[in-house]
Amino acid sequence: MTEQKQYPIDRVIYPLQRFIQQEKAGGIVLGLSVIIALFLANSPWSEQYFRFLEHKLGFQFDGNSFLEYSILHWINDGLMAIFFFVVGLELKREIVGGELSSPRKALLPIGAALGGMLVPALIYLSLNPSGEVHGGWGIPMATDIAFALGVLYLLGNKVPLSLKVFLTALAIVDDLGAVCVIAFFYTSDISISSLLIGLGFVAIMLIGNKMGVRNILFYAVLGIVGVWTAFLLSGVHATIASVLAAFTIPADVEIKENTYIQKIQHYLNKFKAIDPNDRIPTLTAEQLHILEEVKADTYQAIPPLQRLEHAMHPFVTFAVIPIFALANAGVSLAVDLEQLFSTNVALGVALGLLVGKVVGVVGFTLLLIKLKVAPFPNGFNRRNLFGLGLLASIGFTMSLFVTSLAFDSTEYMAQAKIGIFTASLIGGTLGYIVLNKKKKD
Repeated sequence: MTEQKQYPIDRVIYPLQRFIQQEKAGGIVLGLSVIIALFLANSPWSEQYFRFLEHKLGFQFDGNSFLEYSILHWINDGLMAIFFFVVGLELKREIVGGELSSPRKALLPIGAALGGMLVPALIYLSLNPSGEVHGGWGIPMATDIAFALGVLYLLGNKVPLSLKVFLTALAIVDDLGAVCVIAFFYTSDISISSLLIGLGFVAIMLIGNKMGVRNILFYAVLGIVGVWTAFLLSGVHATIASVLAAFTIPADVEIKENTYIQKIQHYLNKFKAIDPNDRIPTLTAEQLHILEEVKADTYQAIPPLQRLEHAMHPFVTFAVIPIFALANAGVSLAVDLEQLFSTNVALGVALGLLVGKVVGVVGFTLLLIKLKVAPFPNGFNRRNLFGLGLLASIGFTMSLFVTSLAFDSTEYMAQAKIGIFTASLIGGTLGYIVLNKKKKD
């Protein structure tokens, strides 16, 4: 068998490709991004770091500004919308033909997410029953899907795929719940008209799906210009738009598997019948035509949903998530201990995440299984479930976002952020240790 020709550039690209193809690569890049963000936030350049994130970007037309937001806002509502779009694609794939295709299986992560939101809120409220600090009850409710999955993927094949799917589904439901909490309890100004416009574009995308429209550009234009922009202007978190848009992408194929195999075999036979043309580097017109037919049929044999997911995953893993971490993980650690514990905000947030998430996720999951509402997922055991509960206590993104909405006081905000950081660091570390522990025979 003839070996593939190697070029000098391959010596540079091949090691990079090998690294990118490893599941833990994304987690390594994410971890480095967090370390850099923490360094910048606690370095002599911290002022420039935070000032850069607050710098506003927007569009100018006829002397008026449109969509003018800070760089941090663009990262959290723009770049992260791409991340949630890919997560939505993955979740739909699992619902259509994967681990979540059974309604009984889907009930388990939904129940776990609800428990993981309810118990943390109750713990926080028990420690902060009144006053301005009372408003922070929504802070420990959210799981940061980017960081939690980043830690999980660091473990590679040591954890079953079902665990990754379960955490993804749980975190999506958790984030949807957190956004609903923000919309109903922390958002004072929601534009119903913008929200309805966004939902209208979602309806158009669904109709396009049902009518057989498979052009990715159709969904991209309506999803970005229509759904995402309308949700951004509505006051509802734009990540919801991404998930809704992802669920409108077609998940079926134009050419069935058996038909595709027959066609490809036919093309191969025709290609073999042509006289070899190895003496010159170019193809004959007939060879080129056959390969174009193979390419077209292969394209039609892949569902648009999986085609998009496969194409966007590297960009999300090695660009979107690291940039997000650089912008959001920078927390100043220069806090006076007496000031930190002048209220129960830090304690309520930390215990809400670290204890509440574990008790809520693990407790509700085991309860649903015991009541025979849903079966235990394949490859799961109690140790994996406990480790997953610990990873669910990583609350960075949405928790930090809710903090900015819950408090006007910079003192309370600082206390909440330290609580988030402490619980997330401990929960992520313990979760990694528990899941990395080898099962005894």
